[in-house]
Amino acid sequence: MTAFLVVVHSLNAVLLIFLVLLHSGKDAGLSGAFGVGGSSSAYGGSTAIVEKNLDRVTVVSAVLFFVLTFFLAKSL
Repeated sequence: MTAFLVVVHSLNAVLLIFLVLLHSGKDAGLSGAFGVGGSSSAYGGSTAIVEKNLDRVTVVSAVLFFVLTFFLAKSL
């Protein structure tokens, strides 16, 4: 069980890093490379929907990261 938690925790950590790097800040960051921060997109030029969904997925991944960390600390 512990090995499974470690694998899931590691994959979630990589996913969380990737999601944080996708957020657009003052600079476009990595989000510009994937079209998230662009001025025109498939959503009619507005990226507010994409940014909102990216925020939601990032928050879910962060909560999962902390829950997995708690369970790993309890099991070790």
